[in-house]
Amino acid sequence: MRPAQHTTPLPAWRAIIVAFSLAALVPAVPCLAQARPAETAQPAVPVATYADMAALTERASIVALVEVRKQAQVEPARAPGLAPGHTRLYVTARTSALLAARSPIGESLNYLVDIPLDTKGRAPKLKKQRFLIFAAPVPGSPGVLQLVGDGAQVPATLESEQLARTVIAAFAEADAPPKITGVRDIMSVAGNLVGESETQLFLDTSTGEPVSLSVIRRPGMEPRWGVSWSEIVDQSARPPAPDSVEWYRLACTLPAQLPSDSYLQGDPAARDRAKRDYGYILQQLGTCERLRT
Repeated sequence: MRPAQHTTPLPAWRAIIVAFSLAALVPAVPCLAQARPAETAQPAVPVATYADMAALTERASIVALVEVRKQAQVEPARAPGLAPGHTRLYVTARTSALLAARSPIGESLNYLVDIPLDTKGRAPKLKKQRFLIFAAPVPGSPGVLQLVGDGAQVPATLESEQLARTVIAAFAEADAPPKITGVRDIMSVAGNLVGESETQLFLDTSTGEPVSLSVIRRPGMEPRWGVSWSEIVDQSARPPAPDSVEWYRLACTLPAQLPSDSYLQGDPAARDRAKRDYGYILQQLGTCERLRT
């Protein structure tokens, strides 16, 4: 098993409190499933992808489910960096549940959020709406949070809450994979048969722990590729499961092109095989789809 990785200046996820109970801090509230009206037959429109949730979770030290109680519009002159067609709101919200944090937070929270204006050029009314927020505390200001990005206030749905809990639990695992920082070494060796080859790519990580990718080709067979999260280059390695932290680390971090200084061989044929196999890996991983910034 791999040790927990420490990739951000925010607290290590091994130390977070997953699904922390606020029974001693806030009055009991209905759960999300009870509070929602009966679902229609139409499929829910996703408000965030796995990659969105993973990126937000990794940057946040507090993930909470909140209900907006009040909002106040900030004057544009006092909202530097505000994007055109947006407004900045000072939100007061009630904590419904704490999904992840180093320590408990109070019932009432305040934070700034930038949101698009409605079709009439007005600020949307957020009162009584429920959101997942990904934030960090503001030092010296109890109860005041700073969102970790423009998309860090996520509408709370059954799907988005479940996805957030799944991602948080995955990052909290002791063997959660480290962040990929680049491709270090590349080599590709042809086999004895025509069309037979093996390509290995060794990756750099934020923790210094080894990660390698391999692609094996056999005549008349589909290419087989996999990832090894250890020092051992395992030929039985398998691709990461879709929508997993392992998938996120690769699909959302690997460069579009192999760095020219990472090849261990000068042979043009070896380089061409490596480029082909790397393109195959990227194709198999698919797009790192994002709906939020």
